[in-house]
Order: sequence, then structure tokens, then C-alpha cells
Amino acid sequence: MARESLLIATLVELADNLVDNYDVIDVLTVLSDRCVETIDVDAAGVMLGSPAGELQFVASSSESMRVLELFQIQADEGPCVDCFRSGEAIVNYNLREDDNRWPNFTPRALAQGFLSVHSLPMRLRGRAIGALNLFRTHQGPMGVDDVAAAQGLADVATIAILQHQSSLNATALNDQLSNALNSRIIIEQAKGMISQATVGDMDQAFGRLRAHARNHNEGLTGVATRVVEGELLPNDLDHPLPPRPKK
Repeated sequence: MARESLLIATLVELADNLVDNYDVIDVLTVLSDRCVETIDVDAAGVMLGSPAGELQFVASSSESMRVLELFQIQADEGPCVDCFRSGEAIVNYNLREDDNRWPNFTPRALAQGFLSVHSLPMRLRGRAIGALNLFRTHQGPMGVDDVAAAQGLADVATIAILQHQSSLNATALNDQLSNALNSRIIIEQAKGMISQATVGDMDQAFGRLRAHARNHNEGLTGVATRVVEGELLPNDLDHPLPPRPKK
């Protein structure tokens, strides 16, 4: 599928979640995956702010990205942390020319092969509720069109997360974010169970979890809950299709 067609399909898929009982983790996993498929980046991750204002990991395109996102939270530094707190985008930051801005994060990112990072705010009415992190393993700036496309996807995903409230007040927003973070805990539990039962890595475990949810028109959190509670056996989960190549 051509880049433009896939971007349009992604917007439709995100808009499809503008209904009741959508799964926030599904929305943000779609966002992460499509950024890697359509934009000149190699990994993507999303963090949301908790009701207390602390960043929490929610979704990523790979297990290695998840680990790096969690490290940002633990070290309390990194592009996603700065983007969330300032509400401003960080684009084309060369980690090899780091000015000691992130003394703990930068060596960890370089060790995983990432050379540049970008972090875009997920904003609603002037308030950042989270941030989208984009990582590249090669040098050179990300194009203006790619930055605009990524920010557009982040904006649509933000609306999809919060749309079903007719009037967004602080209580409604906090409830949405709390539900997303609680869902993440259940999904991580299910991933561990699937990985152990199928003798696969965590990326493969998540792939099966998500493929089953999609194939059976179920929410990702709902499938994960069934696995954790023993209603659905890990080996009975569907296998994912091969990833689509970039064009």
C-alpha cells in the first residue's frame, strides 16, 4: 500500500475508534505501528500523563522501544519527558551531538542503535496529555512532511481517546487516562503469560494478542483480560500477518 493510501487508512482506522467502548491501548498501538510503517522512523512509542501528572508508558511499536520508554520514566529525563512537560515538539535531535541534555538517557538510546529522536506532544485545547516518541537508527533530519504527518496522527489519536465525553472536564479526562494505564498493566501480564506458554519473545506475544483481538473484533484489553483470567489459552491465540513493507 502506498504511503498516502496507508496514511488515509490509518486516519479511518483511528476515526473508527470514535465510538463507545473503544480500547485506548488499541488506538495508541495503531498510532505507534503506523508511524513506523508510513514515516521515516524505526520505532515509536506513546506515553500518557497520569491524573497525578506523571508520565506512564502506554504503547510502542516494539519491546525494545517499550524498555527505552520505561527507562525515560525511571530516569525522569529524555525527549518524551521534556515534550510532555513543555508541550513543545522536539524534532531532529542528534543523539551523537548530545549536549549533555539527557546524560542518562542518551547513552542508553545509543546503545540500542538509535541516532536521532523526535517527540511530539499529544495536545487537547492547549494541554498536553502525553507525547509521541519517534526514533531513528540512521542519520539525517526527518522531513517536514513526515513531521506534519506524525503530528497529524498524534492529534487524531488524541481526539479518539477523549471524544466520547461531550464536555471534557478534569474528572472525565482523569478517568480516561486512569483507564488507559490500568489496561496497560493487564496487557503486560498477558504478554508475559503468552511469551512463557508459547516460548516466544514479548514482541511475538503482543503480536498474537493483537492479531486475535483484531480477527475476532474484540478490544485488546478484553482479550488480555481473558488470557490473564484463564478463559483464553495463549496457544489458542491467532498468529499475526507479516508486517507491511514501507513504500
